[in-house]
This record gives sequence, structure tokens and C-alpha cells, in this order.
Amino acid sequence: MSKAISTILGGALLLTGVASAAQAGGLERGGYNYDLLFSEDRFASEAGVIYVMPDRKIKNARDTDPTDGLGSDGRGGGKTSVNETENYTIPRVGVKVGITQDFDCLAQYSQPWGVHTKPGSDWVGANENIETKIESHDYGLTCSYKFDVGKGQLRAIGGVSYQEVEGFKERLVNPAGKPLGFDGNGKLELEGDGVGWRIGAAYEIPEIAFRASLIYNAEVDLGDVEGTLDLTGLPPVGSPLAGRVTNVYGTATMPQSVEFKLQSGIAPGWLAFGSVKWVDWSVLDVVTFCPSSTRDIAACSVNSPVRATSIDLMFRDGWTVTGGIGHKFNDQWSGQVQVSWDRGTSTGLTTQTDTWLLSTGVSWSPNQNFEIRAGGAVGLLTSGSFGKTDCPRNGGCGNSVEYDFGDDFVSALSISGKLKF
Repeated sequence: MSKAISTILGGALLLTGVASAAQAGGLERGGYNYDLLFSEDRFASEAGVIYVMPDRKIKNARDTDPTDGLGSDGRGGGKTSVNETENYTIPRVGVKVGITQDFDCLAQYSQPWGVHTKPGSDWVGANENIETKIESHDYGLTCSYKFDVGKGQLRAIGGVSYQEVEGFKERLVNPAGKPLGFDGNGKLELEGDGVGWRIGAAYEIPEIAFRASLIYNAEVDLGDVEGTLDLTGLPPVGSPLAGRVTNVYGTATMPQSVEFKLQSGIAPGWLAFGSVKWVDWSVLDVVTFCPSSTRDIAACSVNSPVRATSIDLMFRDGWTVTGGIGHKFNDQWSGQVQVSWDRGTSTGLTTQTDTWLLSTGVSWSPNQNFEIRAGGAVGLLTSGSFGKTDCPRNGGCGNSVEYDFGDDFVSALSISGKLKF
């Protein structure tokens, strides 16, 4: 592969990462990316960071459950419009080593999953959400073996990852104790871990920078997700869990995914690229938590008599389609532009609707061993609404509040450096 195409491709991969982070369907943050594995250098290391600035606004919030007290005591009843989203940063690090001429391995650290919403406590929907934050850490090893087939080379790809997921959700549970000095809030904190694997194949013709790859990532079973339910903000009456911290457990699985990528040189100094990705977000519907002391008493299910709380998501599967083009300007500089569409995963319990994104970036390579890439993106978070949604739980989900959201703005910035030899 020529240096020109290699530099263009590097910038194109940067844009793919920015798009994935800014669109963030389901609980996706950085997602999965193994493109560094294809570097033709014997050794290549890369580190970068993406900063995302979503501007999702909730408006026209209506209290749909008069029994929760929001309309009568003024706590949360005073605001019907709030900002929901927080800015976030996604780091990534990878090191690729050519063990032999045909056998390569890539070690990575990434943060594939995450979400952070913080509408606060002084709005109509405080009973649904005050703050929710999920973070993840993925430590992966991916290897490939390539052999000649026809005019090009076929790669067999496989790998494993160890993932950690942690986070919390805080909401107003019962404001009745406020006159007694209690804030009425409840907070669920959780953490879990698991192992996942991947398998795939790629066909490459280096002379024209052609590559077609298909990689399947298996789901990651987190097993028993352990945590605590803090209800010390409630008076210790009416419920055996009120007024104390209770150890809880549940089960959750992070989704499987399939991604197809295609790229090719189309003229001297020009590269076209695109991808299609499917993520099985529907595996996350209602994640139930029960007191740890009830493990031997009853199964922890959606309608179990020992259910303490739940995180209601009811996602649908996600689809992301991207396409772009890159061009070399001179021996040091190249530029890229990409358009992408992400089908929203919301079925009525989140604000994750369709997203359209325009990304652009530049690559600067002062010599054959070092490269710096910078990029940015602007996009549209499409409109929708939140409200009562059918779910496995008796009585449905999303019964506390209804609200709308319009077409909102999202932007992102990215910078990375690559050392290779």
C-alpha cells in the first residue's frame, strides 16, 4: 500500500471512531474497532481521545402519576424543560505487533459502552431520572493470520476481551419524607464483568488499498451484576428496604454485533470507504435487581415478589451506515469527509432516536514513522417523545412522566497520534 493511501486511510479510521462515539445508539460509546490490526508496519501504536458534546433538551414534561407527589409539593414540579445530556470523553489505546510476516496481534484498551444523562432533581420527571451514568472498560487481544488467495490476501481473524461495566442511577422514589428531613431519593449502584470473543475474515489487495472485512463480536454475559440500593433518603417506614442500604444483584448481557467494512482506492491519491453495522441492543429490555438475601428464596425476575428495582430500557436493535472519501493533498497532508446515519434504539423510554452526522478530518505525517490526526463532527439528533411503553413488567414502563424532545445538535472533536516502524 502506498504511503498516500495509508495516510488517507488513517484519517478515515479516525472519522469512523468520531462517528461511533457521537451517535451512541443504545449504550454505545467507543464501540469496537480493530482497524489498527491491518497496519502493514511491523509495529504500530496508537493513542487518542474523542470529546463528544451532545445537546439533547427535554421539553413539555408532564407528570402522569399524581401519586408520586411531584405536582403538589413543588419538588420537580417547577420545571418542564431541562438539559438531559452531559459531555463525555472517550480514550483509546492500541498496540499492533507483527509476530511473523503473516501473523499479527493487536492489544487494545477501549471504552465500548457508556451513557450519562443528568436532568437533575428539580423537574417534573425526577421520579423517572435524576442522573444515570454507565461506564465500561474493555481489555482485548485480537490476532489474524493471512495467506495468499488470488490477487490478494485472505485474513482469518479472532480475539477475546475482558470487560468491566459499572455505573449508577439516581431518581426520586418518594418525596413524602421531605418534611421530616429526608430528600426522598434512591440510588442504585452496580458493577459486573465478563468475557467476550470475536471472529471474522478480511480480503485485501494492498496495491489498490482494497479491503472487505466482516467481524462478528459475541455478546458479553456479565453474569451476576452486583450492587447496592441506597434508600437512606427515605424514612424507614412502609418498606423493609427504606431507610437503609441493601445489597442487590441482577443479570445483564452486553450485545452481540456484526460489522461489514469496505474500502478501495478509486484514483491516484483517492480512497472511498464505508461500513454497515448491526448491534443486538434488544437484548437489554428490563434489567431487574433483587436483594442479595433473596437469592435462595425466589428467582429475580421482572415481576418477582422480591424485585427491589429495575433499569427499564426496552431497546430495539441498532443499525449504523457510513460512507466517505479521502484525498492526499501532498506528501504530508491528507483530508477526509464522511456521512453517517444511525437508526435510533429507543422504543419510548430513552431519547436515543435517529442520528445524522457529518465528519471531517486531516492527517499530518511529517515522516514515515509518525502521524497525527485531528477531526470533528456535527450532527442532528432527531426528535421524539418519552412515555408509557409496553414492557415485560406488569403495568408497563415509563408511567411517571411524559415529555418531548426536538431536533437537537451534537458535535465531537478527536485527536490521535500513531507511531509506527
